[in-house]
Amino acid sequence: MYSDARHQVTSENRHVTRAAGVVGVATLLSRVFGYIRDMVLASFFGAGMTADAFIAAFRIPNLMRRLFGEGSLSLAFVPVFTDAMASEDRKDALRLAGSSLKLLLICLSVIAIAGVVAAPVIVQTVAPGFAEPPEKMALTVLLTRIMFPYVILIGLVALCMGILNVLGHFAAPAVAPVFLNVAMIGAVFCVSRFSDSETVRAMGLAVGVLVGGMFQLALQLPFLVKYGVRFWQRSGLWHPRMKTVGLLMLPAIFGAAVYQINILVGTLLASLLPEGSVSYLYYADRLVQFPLGIFGQAAATAVLPSLSRQATRGDLAGMGETFCHSMSLVLFLTIPAMIGLIILREPIVALLFQRGAFDNQAARLTADALLYYALGLWAFAAVRIVVSAFYAMQDTRTPVISAIFSIATNILLGMALMGSMLHCGLALSTALSSIVNLALLVYVLRKRLGAIRWRLIFSSCLKTLAASGLMAVGVVLTSRFFIPPGTATDSLRQLVGISAGILGGVAIFCAAAWVMKVPEWQKVMVLIKRSLNRS
Repeated sequence: MYSDARHQVTSENRHVTRAAGVVGVATLLSRVFGYIRDMVLASFFGAGMTADAFIAAFRIPNLMRRLFGEGSLSLAFVPVFTDAMASEDRKDALRLAGSSLKLLLICLSVIAIAGVVAAPVIVQTVAPGFAEPPEKMALTVLLTRIMFPYVILIGLVALCMGILNVLGHFAAPAVAPVFLNVAMIGAVFCVSRFSDSETVRAMGLAVGVLVGGMFQLALQLPFLVKYGVRFWQRSGLWHPRMKTVGLLMLPAIFGAAVYQINILVGTLLASLLPEGSVSYLYYADRLVQFPLGIFGQAAATAVLPSLSRQATRGDLAGMGETFCHSMSLVLFLTIPAMIGLIILREPIVALLFQRGAFDNQAARLTADALLYYALGLWAFAAVRIVVSAFYAMQDTRTPVISAIFSIATNILLGMALMGSMLHCGLALSTALSSIVNLALLVYVLRKRLGAIRWRLIFSSCLKTLAASGLMAVGVVLTSRFFIPPGTATDSLRQLVGISAGILGGVAIFCAAAWVMKVPEWQKVMVLIKRSLNRS
């Protein structure tokens, strides 16, 4: 009996690691195109009025996507859909999927219409500092109205992701954002051929967001059909299990999207600071999103179905083992990423964004914000794993309470720090509030899942920190050799220096992890060897 349970846990852990790898690789591809998109955006718009207006406008539907899409809907739907699939009535579970897609389409359409109508009020609330000059407020409202229907498309994409993940398919939902980035890049270049006006280019970019959303949704549909979801067939809009999804989703809106809410709070406060502050925070956040998406979001996406299956069986011990494995893996990957990002922040920002309208001062101020955002990278990623554990148990109350404390902490710290540190204070307050959120969630989870081996997580974390420390020395020496401090360098030298620093740092970290026998390193190597053998 014990042997069967142990085998089940080991199988789930392998499934999580393999799925996280698939999602991570797809997310890496998406992030690469995302940076190309941001390079184009920075080159055309710099960090002035138009850039601030577009970024603020884009954050509004993007927040709605996090709240009603990837954030709450996925976390609320996946455990319920998993339970329906486990009941051995596959047809009923697929009916739940089809009905959910139709009902969500109606709900999101209503939200989108309301958003378009109320755009002036929303923008004034989110970016009150844009009131002067009036042109900035008017442009932000216009772009918000153009992009708000994106909520419909990306909300449906998020539900499709939840359905496909439970059915064991992770690749298509993870690679979908590539289409958004390609559409936005194409829109800027196409419109720029006909007009030199920044306003017209921004409008074209907003239309590109909608086109990208259409492509993202279109990619999911063939895979849904392959797995038996017949969304075109006549069926009711309501399924009995939707009541459970609704009850989980309402509080999940705050509990799951706390990071995005905190980012929006930063945008609101940054609108009161000197022009360009919103843009500096946006570009810095985009760089943090690279390792966060590849490691943190990938692991959270992969672990939720596994935790949900174990919760359905009432296997708390198994949940503890899977949680321990996932948390250790995320910290093993994000801690060295955090340190590397801090050390190489200035050349990375300069290489990616410093061209065209994005000058040296904008690059320096963006790098300053990146330093403080990066300090919270490990916490941003770890929170997603802890929240997944609560939602797998269909506990929405705890994440909501913790989120309220985190958001309140962010607002208070942001207001206290922005006076002396300007936009850097807002980045630091976001990082600190996420650490507060993690501490509160872990404290409660210790009582809910006593089977978690916290000492094992802590031991692995210490070894990872030691290996990262050795890596840091190598990255500093390498980067200073290729890019001496205070020396102006061309893009090629920056690229060579950053590449050498990253490759050298990875080599040192892997060697140190092997010597120290970090468990996560050994697990990853075993998975790679098995994958190569199967190939």
